Amino acid sequence: MMVRMLRGGRASQVLARIDRFELVGLSVLLAVLCAVGWLVSPFWLAVTVAVQLATAGAGAVRLIGPARPGLGFARYATPAMAAVSLTLFGRLIPGGTALLLTPVAAVLLWSVLWLELRASRGVGARWMLDLAQVGILFLAASGIWHLFGSDAWPPPLVLIMLLAFVLALRAAEGRGRTGIEAVGQASLHVLATGQIGAALILLHLPGVVGPAVVAAVFHAWGGALESFEEGASLRGIAFEFGSLGVLGVVVAFLLHQAA
Repeated sequence: MMVRMLRGGRASQVLARIDRFELVGLSVLLAVLCAVGWLVSPFWLAVTVAVQLATAGAGAVRLIGPARPGLGFARYATPAMAAVSLTLFGRLIPGGTALLLTPVAAVLLWSVLWLELRASRGVGARWMLDLAQVGILFLAASGIWHLFGSDAWPPPLVLIMLLAFVLALRAAEGRGRTGIEAVGQASLHVLATGQIGAALILLHLPGVVGPAVVAAVFHAWGGALESFEEGASLRGIAFEFGSLGVLGVVVAFLLHQAA
């Protein structure tokens, strides 16, 4: 199936790396660390996250290869962000049930590594990575919201914005921006997302409603930037993507009123 999906000279290079044991081994190792993080105390959770960051970072460098001009560096952090987000989100699920989802976590982590590996070779659609980034942010924000509680802000918001900055930088690099330009676009992306996040925290929304709206705003801002760079009119961008963000905030406010 993969051979049919990937064609051309670069496809063989991608498949050569995908078929290696390192890709599957790294995914399984990170999934096991996720399972450990679901069960341990907050102190050991911090230790587990630190190990995940180091392991996923080193593994991504090994699999993706050395950095090349025009590709940026944030791609090496995406697998680590995915592992951390799954670890945090899994703590919302009862321990016994969460352990049964370890194979699912391994498959999801493998998928992120696979997408980044394809992107580094110029193969595959970028929208798949964009959706993966939105999912990572949603899972991480949900876990952080649950871990700290909505009354403990601003620490939860700061952590969410730090993670969102890495993802926004990856999105900017995916649009072909590098260096200070990518950092500037990522900063604006996170600022817009953080403003909505602060408002949602103050609403004390139930469950994962707040993280879902934050992820939707993150996605909308990224889409607006891409449309602007492709030459779309400012009025059309503001109407299309602004309405999505406003809709999310309105729904969150109505849920707050109902609660």
